[in-house]
Amino acid sequence: MSAEPPLKRLKKEVNVEDDDIPTQPNNALKNSRLCPYLDTINRQYLDFDFEKLCSVSLTRINVYACLVCGKYFQGRGNNTHAYTHSVAESHHVFLNLQTLKFYCLPDNYEIIDSSLDDIKYLLNPTFTEDHIKNLDSSEKLSRAIDGSMYMPGIVGFNNIKANDYCNVVLQALSHVLPLRNYFLREENYSKVKRPPGDSSFLLVQRFGELMRKLWNPRNFKTHVSPHEMLQAVVLWSKKTFQFTQQGDPIDFLSWFLNALHRALNGTKKKDSSIIYKAFLGNMKIYTRKIPSTDLDEKQKRALMLTEEYQETEAESPFLYLTCDLPPPPLFIDEFRENIIPQVNLYQLLTKFNGETEKEYKTYKENFLKRFEITKLPPYLILYIKRFTKNTFFIEKNPTIINFPVKNVDFGEFLTPEIRAKHKNTVYDLVANIVHDGEPTKGTYKVHILQKSTGQWYEMQDLHVTDILPQMITLTEAYIQIYELRTS
Repeated sequence: MSAEPPLKRLKKEVNVEDDDIPTQPNNALKNSRLCPYLDTINRQYLDFDFEKLCSVSLTRINVYACLVCGKYFQGRGNNTHAYTHSVAESHHVFLNLQTLKFYCLPDNYEIIDSSLDDIKYLLNPTFTEDHIKNLDSSEKLSRAIDGSMYMPGIVGFNNIKANDYCNVVLQALSHVLPLRNYFLREENYSKVKRPPGDSSFLLVQRFGELMRKLWNPRNFKTHVSPHEMLQAVVLWSKKTFQFTQQGDPIDFLSWFLNALHRALNGTKKKDSSIIYKAFLGNMKIYTRKIPSTDLDEKQKRALMLTEEYQETEAESPFLYLTCDLPPPPLFIDEFRENIIPQVNLYQLLTKFNGETEKEYKTYKENFLKRFEITKLPPYLILYIKRFTKNTFFIEKNPTIINFPVKNVDFGEFLTPEIRAKHKNTVYDLVANIVHDGEPTKGTYKVHILQKSTGQWYEMQDLHVTDILPQMITLTEAYIQIYELRTS
């Protein structure tokens, strides 16, 4: 039996691109501008939102997309999966998903044709600084392959199984301007140095890819799949967050922001990453221990004078503020049984005025705490604590929050000294995540403001509809993102 040719053995032993291996003279690549098979390309079948792996071998190395059927195959040399597919199905035009080069198989020559630039842009959308500057002023709609119109940035996400809790967070973050603008330009983070062997940067890359696809003005369809993004989430959260079972958006948001911050080499310094620059605020927390109710008044007074029971002060940075809803009434009379309890947003925010005390109970001790905001961030996230969890069940508080979508002045809750340090304290709502339904069976939606038109949209996975601002305030708000006015 003859030995295996060295070139073929080399291809098996090392992972290299076909272009890197010398070819025989009679197989030399030929440039062609007149490929006879370009009219066989089916753009409606092309979808680059999913993992770039071979549909046969499941490898991620040297993968090509068949532009006729949209499937992925490895290699293009003789006996490779792409070559075999080309011969068996008479599909001839392929795109290397890494090098963005087009080839005709089985003839194995490179195709150079400007009519394919739209496919290349679909796989890797790019944005100039001038383009980004005009995103929030342009009212121009884009047209998908099927003729339907869409507004870049206002497109639905696939719900793979139970990932609506991730979708709403990703949609909301895509409209935080400094975050969006940072990730639309890959060069902003591609040069971030990583320790040897550290591959956590994949989370950053996937989020950047998702942002560019979401704001792509030349997309082939009116929705985007977050599949690759969620695969990275599952991997780097060690399966804490999955798209096969429902999760909590606030848990995901907290983890995701901190994971991005660390992956971008963020430190405890306030400007060490784009995450901290956009969301990091600061507060002082005052804590004092309170005596047990089992003691008489004399014993309590004596304890209050000891050092252990004196109020302590601590600095605490935050990425979001937790707002506590008042408990719904336990008993409702027959005349009020259909009335949904309501509370004003400003009432919830008094928690952070530095004066209001709130009791916190632990297994052994009770504490009183008060919170004083000392620095407001450019983007303020409010978490409305609706769910109470214990060992046996999850209870939902249905209280409606009355809030304005514009001109929310958080300066009302700052001390005069702290307020004087802020040039502006007025915020406008840009994203509002809500929960509908029962605690364990409900769904999540997000309301997004399109700045160029001033129109609000309700987004629930693939469904995108416009909504009036007055209707937003009637929903069960769960997470809100407010933007600081700069003028």
